[in-house]
Parts: sequence; C-alpha cells; structure tokens
Amino acid sequence: MLMRCYFHLVSDHDQILDDEGVEVSDLESARAQALMAVSELQHELGGIVDDWSGWHLRILSSEGRLLYSFPILKSPHSST
Repeated sequence: MLMRCYFHLVSDHDQILDDEGVEVSDLESARAQALMAVSELQHELGGIVDDWSGWHLRILSSEGRLLYSFPILKSPHSST
C-alpha cells in the first residue's frame, strides 16, 4: 500500500513547503527519496545557499503527522 509523504525544508526563519509530495511504499523509501531530493536541491542551488546550518528536512504524512526529521548538512560534494 502506497502512502503520500511531503518533504518540508524548515529553519528558524524560513520554510520551503512541498505541496506535491511523493508516493512511497514505506518510511525507509521516504527517507531515501528525501535524501536524494536534498542532494539535488543542494546541487541546483550551488553556492547560493552556502550554509545549511539550522535547516531541517521534515517528512510528513498526508494527514500532516511528522514521520521523520533530520538536519540538512552542507553538501559532501562542496569544495570548501
């Protein structure tokens, strides 16, 4: 059975909300999708956002229940 999860990026001062979500088979799949999405976002933004400290990615169910949250770290592919 598939479930829809939403990935919200949040900090103390800002938030980027996912209004589409993705369908996944379980929480582990949602976590893998979230990590991939964060990596892609960091690559797309390049040097625009150099410091991700204070940001978290939250995975929410379609009912709005928090399923998982983790801090966003600087991309491991950074050259600094």
